[in-house]
Amino acid sequence: MPDGTEQALTLNASDPAAESSDNSPVASILVVDDEAGIRESLEVLLGLENYVVRTAANGEEGLNFVDRESFDLVLLDLALPGQSGLELLPQFKERHPNLPIIMITAYGTVENVVEAIRAGAENFIQKPWDNEKLLADIRSAIARHRAEEENIQLKRTLKQRYNFANIVGKSELMLRIFDLVGQVAPSRSTVLIQGESGTGKEIIAKAIHANSPRRDKPFVPINTGAMPSELLESTLFGHVKGAFTSAIASKKGLFEVANGGTLFLDEIATMGIDTQAKILRVLQDKRFMHLGGIQEIQVDVRILAATNVDLRQAVREGKFREDLFYRLNVITIDLPPLRSRREDIPLLAQHFLDYYASENGFAQRKLSADAMRALIDYDWPGNVRELENAIERGVVLSSGPVIGADLLPGHITGRSFQDALLEHNPNSSLFDILEVIERRIIVEKLERCNWNQTEAAEQFHIPLSTLNQKIKRLNIEIRKKGRE
Repeated sequence: MPDGTEQALTLNASDPAAESSDNSPVASILVVDDEAGIRESLEVLLGLENYVVRTAANGEEGLNFVDRESFDLVLLDLALPGQSGLELLPQFKERHPNLPIIMITAYGTVENVVEAIRAGAENFIQKPWDNEKLLADIRSAIARHRAEEENIQLKRTLKQRYNFANIVGKSELMLRIFDLVGQVAPSRSTVLIQGESGTGKEIIAKAIHANSPRRDKPFVPINTGAMPSELLESTLFGHVKGAFTSAIASKKGLFEVANGGTLFLDEIATMGIDTQAKILRVLQDKRFMHLGGIQEIQVDVRILAATNVDLRQAVREGKFREDLFYRLNVITIDLPPLRSRREDIPLLAQHFLDYYASENGFAQRKLSADAMRALIDYDWPGNVRELENAIERGVVLSSGPVIGADLLPGHITGRSFQDALLEHNPNSSLFDILEVIERRIIVEKLERCNWNQTEAAEQFHIPLSTLNQKIKRLNIEIRKKGRE
């Protein structure tokens, strides 16, 4: 996983917009509209849902309200005396960037909708509105807003308590792990981190290192399953010139590079028995020799190891040394799969939405209710890494602020892209459907080409000018910088 994204790990399953059992207010909403009848009708409607409602007849009153009070959502009329809703929208956003704003108007045009969404509006409601749809939109917007605020607060709390810069956590399973990490980090003990692929083992290792006395020394990760035995040993222990055919110069190994710090051995079960014996000796004696060397080198390195297989079973099968297993298994951290903590999915999803929108130079992205339900219902065999990939895909393929279920991989939603497209747009013309498909194909090609338009045009076998025309016509947002 990319460094900044590996790991928000988290959330509470309760619906932030759900009514509490003691009938207390669920949220606070500001209505800004110059028509007294509209203000009164909304106040009554929202009051029936137990919302606290404040009303303002113009933009100045509305801005004064948000300066004095905290709101979960603003309903902002487009046509207001003095400054219009579109002029006021950025002023609200300047004061409270994460505050969701739903625009309401009787004079909506496509241009107004596009301008409002680009300026940060959550949604655009046409007068006269359908009460049920309006309330559903409000509940959805407030739920997302509270999830975002909770995510920010959780990150701040964990940063203060544990120095977990890139981890968010609230589920009971993860909070127990965070407490364990906080306990073992200051020690010198070896830690074995177990869990399925994609559960975030490396980020837990980084958190242990970051909260240890070794934090100012190197953290050196290596995937031991990614290279053959001879190359792995040379990488770990270094070699002297002439140790083997291609050893044209002496080279330090990672144990020396990590001296004073932490060496993270990922997929340790894949190491050969001979290499395991050498790792055991370093753990016991803090000494090793370069390949082909005769001089012992002493190091002070803390070992953190990770595996996605049952090491006890590997010991029984003779594939893993029993003595090394007990040396590594001083303290064990078992990371649960994502399917065992489905309540963590919404904030994880929001974390990745924020990250990939920022990385791609996009405006903030959100998931539709259908998309979120699909994510929560899916079993995630690839765990957090698979969720991250699904969100990245949705962000890259999206043309607006809301990512629907049609932009998620078909194996997650259980529907093909074509089925989802037709279901989502039952009244769309053939031209509209083909345009959506064309847009998706172009975005996917640009992503594969690292957003190099010249390369994409060559692969499409069309002139660059033709591709640029299509990008403009389909309103495709070009990433400011391709990912490294």
